[in-house]
Amino acid sequence: MNIDMPNFALALPEIFVLSAACVLLILDLFISDKNRVITYLLTLLTLVIAAILTIELDNGEAVTTFNGSFVADRMGDVLKVFVYLIIGVVFIYSRGYLVDRNLFKGEFYSLGLFGMLGMMVLISAHNFITIYLGLELLSLSMYALVAMQRDSAQASEAAMKYFVLGAVASGMLLYGLSLLYGVTGTLDIGEFSRILADRSYEHHTVLMLGLVFVVVGVAFKLGAVPFHMWVPDIYHGAPTAVTLYSPWLCACWWKV
Repeated sequence: MNIDMPNFALALPEIFVLSAACVLLILDLFISDKNRVITYLLTLLTLVIAAILTIELDNGEAVTTFNGSFVADRMGDVLKVFVYLIIGVVFIYSRGYLVDRNLFKGEFYSLGLFGMLGMMVLISAHNFITIYLGLELLSLSMYALVAMQRDSAQASEAAMKYFVLGAVASGMLLYGLSLLYGVTGTLDIGEFSRILADRSYEHHTVLMLGLVFVVVGVAFKLGAVPFHMWVPDIYHGAPTAVTLYSPWLCACWWKV
């Protein structure tokens, strides 16, 4: 049995961001509050190095790896660089706010990097399972970020609402994916699009039902109309720095 080894070089920016986020999470344990700026600067350095890796690895061609679940192409690289830039602006802009409210903690930057990693996985997803993994990584980071202000009852309430509604949306998304896989036998986005274009497909009705569940689950996650009724409560209770961070997750869906 021949097993094709994945091309890890194509996912080098993601691997680097994951490694850097884990290292920062551990390193922050040994940094005092007065030296917390070290974590802040290392986070910005991580964004710069990730951008350099993304640009250097761009060869102008679309290449898939990890059994077709991950794609690297120029459009994805452009979106990733855009995400690095926006997240960097958010980190820089929110520093004063965090210092003034005693929230200048390493967890904000570590969780921010993990959330950004979820965006990167979403951008390069070529399979519905990869989309789900990236979306959940981003969502779990957001749940914790919303609850960062632990002494605030509003923040705790917002985080709980976000978590419960996010779990419901994940359930609908997974149910839709199970229907799609059951009738098509594949979760590859390219193959699925070809099947969806075939109007004479035998299980077209079930296919549409599964697609509806997927769209509803994703719309709930993004707070898209008409599934946006939870957004005001979450934004009202979340710290302003987290509120600034969250809208940019939509950028990772431009390509998907």
